[in-house]
Amino acid sequence: MGVSVRLAPLCLHRRVLALPLPRGTSSRASATSIQTGSAGQDEAYCLQLVRTRDHEGFLCSLLLPPESRSSALALKAFNVELAQVKDIVSQKNIGLMRMQFWRTAVEDIYHDNPPHQPVAMQLWKAVKQHNLTKRWFTRIIDEREKNLDDRAYRSIVELEKYAENTQSSLLYLTLETLGVKDVHADHAASHIGKAHGIITCLRAVPYHSSRRKVFLPMDICMMHGVSQEDFIRGSQDKPVRDVTFDIASQAHVHLEHARSFQKNVPAKAVPALIHTVALDRYLNKLRKVDFNVFHPSLQKKNALLPWHLYIQSWKKSY
Repeated sequence: MGVSVRLAPLCLHRRVLALPLPRGTSSRASATSIQTGSAGQDEAYCLQLVRTRDHEGFLCSLLLPPESRSSALALKAFNVELAQVKDIVSQKNIGLMRMQFWRTAVEDIYHDNPPHQPVAMQLWKAVKQHNLTKRWFTRIIDEREKNLDDRAYRSIVELEKYAENTQSSLLYLTLETLGVKDVHADHAASHIGKAHGIITCLRAVPYHSSRRKVFLPMDICMMHGVSQEDFIRGSQDKPVRDVTFDIASQAHVHLEHARSFQKNVPAKAVPALIHTVALDRYLNKLRKVDFNVFHPSLQKKNALLPWHLYIQSWKKSY
């Protein structure tokens, strides 16, 4: 009953589609001339983008306090914008141009001259409201840009570094929207971000394999004598499952490390770290199917996730 009361009102948003800018609209907007209606459309655009492309992140955002929620959704929308570049561009040069757009956008946001783009406008509001640290944005962009190359991670350490520079950086920014500046919260965020990045890599295996691409760490694959072709053809042999087990185990270790700081993490930081619930659920499902990363059940949404998130939030733990 508690879930419907708390979550339902936040979910009743109109479906918002990405609309082109009106004719004659400048490509840049004066920071002092934003209309209320336009700002509302920008916020709705970010919400819809995150709800569609990062459903778990969207659900987690609903548990943030109202004064942080729209800023956190803007951050997640920014992450979605960058994450999808690799999949939607046909050539690396086009991807580099898109990354440069966001690099310039961040610079302009911090000069109080945001580009007239919904996510950028919402980021500008978040930066002004919470005094967000610029280097986390640039670190995310730099790492996403490096990752435009279609190659596997050379090692689990390289994958962890990528996850730290992207997912962990996003969590540091989210903590800032909550007004949290705490070393224990930062340590927890670092490990949760690494776990998130590792699990995202595992979850994407069926999709990437269908496109004849494999990005799993080469050192672990080589240790078990598994080739990229094994994943491309969807092998469920034991060596393939052993690779999945080793990678999933590393994610589990990071979640355990993150929880080791829990007694010292401020309670108001918990909403930023609660994605651990979704990550745990995936690892549990993976274990139940004996680490067969291609099992169809792993691609289904968890209908009980909102409930589990609410319970964990009520307990003020991650």
